[in-house]
Amino acid sequence: MSNNRSTSCSDALFIYNERYTEYRFHETHPFNQRRLVPAVDLLRTVGALHAGNSLTAEENIATEEQLLYVHSLEYVNAVKALSSLSPNPEWQRKAGTFGLDTEDTPYFPRMHDIASRLVGGSIAAVDAVMSGRTAHALHLAGGLHHAMPSKGSGFCIYNDAAVAIAHAKRTYGCRVLYIDTDVHHGDGVQWSFYTDPDVCTFSIHETGKYLFPGTGAVNERGEDRGFGANVNMPVEPFTEDESWLECFTEVLERTAAHFKPDLIVSQHGCDAHAFEPLAHVHCSMNIYRAMPQLIHRLAHVHCGGRWVALGGGGYDVWRVVPRAWSLLWLEMSAHPLLAELGRSPHLPLPDEWLKRWQPYSSEKLPDTWLDRTEEWVPMPRRTEIVQKNRQMKALAMLYLS
Repeated sequence: MSNNRSTSCSDALFIYNERYTEYRFHETHPFNQRRLVPAVDLLRTVGALHAGNSLTAEENIATEEQLLYVHSLEYVNAVKALSSLSPNPEWQRKAGTFGLDTEDTPYFPRMHDIASRLVGGSIAAVDAVMSGRTAHALHLAGGLHHAMPSKGSGFCIYNDAAVAIAHAKRTYGCRVLYIDTDVHHGDGVQWSFYTDPDVCTFSIHETGKYLFPGTGAVNERGEDRGFGANVNMPVEPFTEDESWLECFTEVLERTAAHFKPDLIVSQHGCDAHAFEPLAHVHCSMNIYRAMPQLIHRLAHVHCGGRWVALGGGGYDVWRVVPRAWSLLWLEMSAHPLLAELGRSPHLPLPDEWLKRWQPYSSEKLPDTWLDRTEEWVPMPRRTEIVQKNRQMKALAMLYLS
């Protein structure tokens, strides 16, 4: 596939549907797509979303055929059966077989239709980029990377990232580099393509020694023809910005140069932040500004700008998610606010946005785009953590010439 397509850096498409918020397990579950609403509102408030760069994904619902690119027919049938308001008792007894009766991933009414819509949005993002309609596409409701071919897991019913990658391969014949920045290892995508030499999966995450899903070790490198096309960069708990970005930058640059992709699909979980309640990494908003910058550059260096970005985890829905995901879109769309942020690290968030959302947050909302890290207490064992991460980084790059 040719990488000679000339694209404008502002050539980006934002894919959104108000109904994405219907993906919810129950009222007190930590994964709630309501986090999309303040994020989208922040982008609208700063004028970053308009008719020219937005697609309302009304009819983009994945077909059963598309789901079967990754998931087994038995699993899809189970999801459908358990989507009823009153599932058959026999299916309720079978729910555990498919990972759909756990505290993390319990079945809920209409989940097949709702989850299929999320998958459809990620497929639409791939189509928009690969057809040449746009260089970059963002689908924040996607990135549900833990679902396995025959099992729901980690808040994920269907694995939209894996289905979208499979669609890109089947429809456009391209080699795909998948980049996962979620603090939890991107296990479902990894295992879906573990023997595939045309899909390279790269994941930076907190080590699975202490955190769900317990995988993502540096020696998980792929199997058979896919050996070497799987790269994991596990970092220590309490890793801070500088060490996280050192590992991310060096390993990813080497991975992209080695693999030579036609398309980048990236997952942007924003749960490596210090405020995150479900992990132990201690990074700031600085990494959510820097990581998209690197991915953006690599997309233009290696694959003609073709870049699909998805959402992911992130459970501090007021203080972290809106800022992190807004910074991602500002980078993808080359919004002038980024240059202003470069001149003024403590650039304030819009006052009207803060007033609108503060009543919903039990914590005081940050009033700046980036965190005031100079006020943070440095992590104990910083030197030891940095050294352990560097040792792991060397191992991660062992087969990347």
